[in-house]
Amino acid sequence: MTDEEELNLYDEIEIEDCFYDETLQIYHHPCPCGDRFEISIFDMRDGEDIARCPSCSLMIRIIFDAVSKEHR
Repeated sequence: MTDEEELNLYDEIEIEDCFYDETLQIYHHPCPCGDRFEISIFDMRDGEDIARCPSCSLMIRIIFDAVSKEHR
């Protein structure tokens, strides 16, 4: 079983397709359940690339360049 199958990823999303909340310092993307996938800038700086929806079991992988996110 691959990591993607183990994580049950819904999709892979480019970071440019996400919204950035400067106050909360999180990236978010709409989830099909009506809520949104979220990942903090701090988790991303630590190498995390999985955004989770707090209302359902779906997860997405955020595709980003580790250097370009540092400008935020």
